[in-house]
Amino acid sequence: MSALPPEFGDGLPSAITGLADVPADKGEVHVVHLYPREMSIYGDLGNTRCLAARLRWHGYTPVVHDHHPGGPWPARADLVLGGGGQDSGQLRVQDDLATNADRLRGLAEDGVPMLMICGMYQLFGEAFITVEGARLPGLGILDVTTRGNETRMIGPVVLDTEFGSVVGYENHSGSTVLGPDQGAFGRVRHGHGNNGADGTEGARVSNVVGSYLHGPVLPANPELADGLLRIAAERATGEWAPGVVDDTVALEAHDRQVRRLLG
Repeated sequence: MSALPPEFGDGLPSAITGLADVPADKGEVHVVHLYPREMSIYGDLGNTRCLAARLRWHGYTPVVHDHHPGGPWPARADLVLGGGGQDSGQLRVQDDLATNADRLRGLAEDGVPMLMICGMYQLFGEAFITVEGARLPGLGILDVTTRGNETRMIGPVVLDTEFGSVVGYENHSGSTVLGPDQGAFGRVRHGHGNNGADGTEGARVSNVVGSYLHGPVLPANPELADGLLRIAAERATGEWAPGVVDDTVALEAHDRQVRRLLG
């Protein structure tokens, strides 16, 4: 049984590593988690742990890099993740995000898969406009604009996406509007989505996905998780050679939420 490399740190519990009964001989896949202290307050660290665990179960070696404000950028990034946070967390990462803006735009243009949740989804857009009317510029990777408001959109969500049906939980006061040519991540079947009005949720450009779905979203949606890993593994190793992963429990929970919410 192969152990995780030292670079991984304590990002994956040993109990999960112990579930892998296949050799990690298909190559390394490097996952960069943006601002895990400031922008992962709604359990979104679970997305990173999910991808690392699934990589190991599929026979790859996960190498997770936690990128903190002011820290050096990893030498390699095959997949990039970001999570939700409060307004104060967004303020603490703004300078570092500006420093790495061109790098992140370049990675996005090059096809690196990215999943940005809630606050990081907003920061990957064109701008966030506060309740007071102040305009905070974003990276412009996604053509979305978010406006803060007093009403929160909270509750379970079901989406139709290119990855199949996706379930999760939203909790945001920002109301996001897509640009005229910006595609959504999914269509809302239950929940509020981007703004509670137009039936869209999240945004997608190439391999960059932005979404409001917590949960965390990836453990609850194995097809979405493996869809991102397929792109990352193909880029990192030249092929996607998935192993056999028992997703019985995750899929049963997923399907129960769909049935409960959609009848």
